[in-house]
Amino acid sequence: MKFMGFRCATVIAALFAVSPALAQKQVVVYSANENTLDSLVYEAFEKATSIKVNGVSGGSGVLVKRIQTEKDRPGGDIIWGVSRSLLESNKEFFTPYKSKNVGAIPAEFRDPNDLWIGNNLHMLVILQNTKALPEGQGPKSWNDLLDPKWKGKIAFTDPANSGSAYTNATLLAQMWGNNDAAWKKVEQFFANTKVLNRSSLVFQGVGNGEYPLGVSLEYAGYLWASNGAPVKVIYPSDGTAAQMEGCAIIKGGPNTESAKAFVDFINQKDTRELILSKTFRRPTRQDLDLSKLPGNMPALAAIKIAPYDEAAWTKARPETMQKLQDIIAKTR
Repeated sequence: MKFMGFRCATVIAALFAVSPALAQKQVVVYSANENTLDSLVYEAFEKATSIKVNGVSGGSGVLVKRIQTEKDRPGGDIIWGVSRSLLESNKEFFTPYKSKNVGAIPAEFRDPNDLWIGNNLHMLVILQNTKALPEGQGPKSWNDLLDPKWKGKIAFTDPANSGSAYTNATLLAQMWGNNDAAWKKVEQFFANTKVLNRSSLVFQGVGNGEYPLGVSLEYAGYLWASNGAPVKVIYPSDGTAAQMEGCAIIKGGPNTESAKAFVDFINQKDTRELILSKTFRRPTRQDLDLSKLPGNMPALAAIKIAPYDEAAWTKARPETMQKLQDIIAKTR
């Protein structure tokens, strides 16, 4: 009798140890997002699915390095909030999954083999404080920012500390021809800027009127405006770039089925509406009527997108960054 009891207990313990349903009641997310966005989504996901989220926050480069280090024994299930270039260059560490939401997301924002999928787009824009600078007197294009009258009035983040600032500077170089004349114009642009150490200082500086203009990200302008700041978002008439951020399922992660559920959740329509209404992140999926959502953002099709060779500029980053630092030093 004692033997039978011991045997039954052993069998039950074994069943619990291997039960997928029990093993997949959590998901470990490596996130490069801001805490506000993480908390919003984690809470909604746990409520909708009863799957516990264990979030690990960090810079995108740090998180990718962690995945590389853990490749033989992954500790995470998802990497979320990282750029297309990082997703592309680390596909060997991801496992394919065709999300339920692929039909709403253009092919340009997802991997053709479903190794990663885009979630949101960061548009490079000009922010204007309309109290410090009346609305009709602001610039309309990147080229307008070269006017000497703006010297010291444009906040910009040091490209060494900001991926979006690096993209913005190289976008201008590419738009203007990526030749000696183009880089001279980039130098003119930097001569008019106040180069700040953190992106948040640009948002704050424009929001509180310390700087009438700032070169930053779309969502920041709408977020400050929603909180009552006199901030206007300007989409440059000569074109801009859309920086995609996305997610991927880590190959060999401990909770793959839960990871699939998370990928589906963060791109489903009602989740994207929630994220936009609270944080103003533009979704990659194109079936939301942005005119009926907070911020009243223009549709992506209404914004002029300039050609930008992200892969080439990523490859050329070391020498280009040195050139930018030389320009910054020269124009201070």
